[in-house]
Amino acid sequence: MTARVPRVLAVAGTDPTGGAGQHADLKAIAAMGGYGMSAVTAVVVQNTVGVRSIHVPPVEFLTAQLEAVSEDVEIDAVKIGMLGSVPVIEAVTRWLASHRPPVVVLDPVMVATSGGRLLEPDAEDALRSMLGLADLITPNLQELAVLAEEDTASSWEEALAQGHRVARAHGTLVLVKGGHLTGDRTPDALVGPDVPEPLAAHDGARVPTANSHGTGCSLSSALATLQARHGDWSRSLRIARDWLRGALEASDELSVGHGSGPVHHFHHVQDALESWGTAPDRFSDELWEVSAPVRREIEELEFVRSLGDGRLEQERFLAYLDQDLQYLDGYSRALALLAAKAPDEEQRLFFAAGAVSCTETEAQLHRARLQHAGDAGTTAGPGEVTRRYTTFLLAATAAEPYPVGLAAVLPCYWVYADVGRHLGELAAAGGTGEHPYADWLATYADEQFQEATRTARRMLDDAARRAPAEVRDRMREVFLEACALERDFFAAPVAERRLAGIDRIE
Repeated sequence: MTARVPRVLAVAGTDPTGGAGQHADLKAIAAMGGYGMSAVTAVVVQNTVGVRSIHVPPVEFLTAQLEAVSEDVEIDAVKIGMLGSVPVIEAVTRWLASHRPPVVVLDPVMVATSGGRLLEPDAEDALRSMLGLADLITPNLQELAVLAEEDTASSWEEALAQGHRVARAHGTLVLVKGGHLTGDRTPDALVGPDVPEPLAAHDGARVPTANSHGTGCSLSSALATLQARHGDWSRSLRIARDWLRGALEASDELSVGHGSGPVHHFHHVQDALESWGTAPDRFSDELWEVSAPVRREIEELEFVRSLGDGRLEQERFLAYLDQDLQYLDGYSRALALLAAKAPDEEQRLFFAAGAVSCTETEAQLHRARLQHAGDAGTTAGPGEVTRRYTTFLLAATAAEPYPVGLAAVLPCYWVYADVGRHLGELAAAGGTGEHPYADWLATYADEQFQEATRTARRMLDDAARRAPAEVRDRMREVFLEACALERDFFAAPVAERRLAGIDRIE
């Protein structure tokens, strides 16, 4: 049985500046909640600018390290990185044959970032021979081409095809990574030997940073740890990818070296470390942290990106307003129900005023825009997502305890405000031309709405402090469900048109 804290062995080389190799492996393992161990294959003299020298200890010394660990510790997962030579590869292969842990992730370090080959042809052949012992291999595009004995893929479709061929040839999973492709997107896909379609696929905007040292090491070690914990490769990839994206976004905070610096492995705990002993815990901080993957998905939606940069067609924008107008009717009733349950006058007045604002202020703004465009009001009944969202809100505020209802309505304040900030950034990046939705985007940044969001969050934290553990668990569940419904609501104007065959966005 896998330990609650996975015991993960990293077999790789070193990096004295701490950004790659063993050092990155151990940080990633710890960041994903595992206990890291290491067996050193090579001692590397390098910094963020480049590699200067490599010392390979006698292979017998590596074998002794592997045997010492496996004789004493039950290993739940192993991540294998830099091997470097035929004797080293053969030693690790023999160890796997006799001590294979439940999870084996192989990051085939074969090609330098500059494009130079790091292994001699005989070592490349030896490495191919051990691929069948791995559960997952995580090559970059150049390494994938070497494993496939083909030219490096120049498109995502070519890379996927290569990944499938390697997976079939060796009977293992392959993580195809698009980070080295040109363009502003970074797709990843998990492919297997038995099915033609990816088992999991993700895409996102490229993080604008020069600090990417050790990303391959970090991702493969995170995946090994998460798989030992969860036993679900798709889930492990989703969590590891989101964590690594945050590590890249926060990498500038480290200021390590003058070249390609390391990623910030512990970005997700930095705020907690800074607040220890200085501020009380806020339940809403936890909710915001666990909702990060969904919020990032919202930011990446085609509808949100095209609304922010002004490319969104008016017809699609009006369809969104039409559904939002109908959503506001249900949301207003949910706020009224919450006001009726509120434990004090301040909260009763706050949610009652919110209910009135939905019907008298926001709804009127929507109707005015629709009428200006030539619509007399709503043009269709509520869509499937609108019905699901309003039904969920009414059920949570009517039938659940007051704190749970509060958690259900908060994302419509908080996530909406966060999307507004993101849209404002996209609009500002779009240049000085007139934005077709500038007046409407300005409502997101309205200070009264921002203040209402802060008030609702404070009320949720107060309710959570008084609530028993089972109610807080339920608050967490409905908050995340509401965030997912916010995502689906923003996605609906594109998804429903695609289903109807009206439009297609490449």
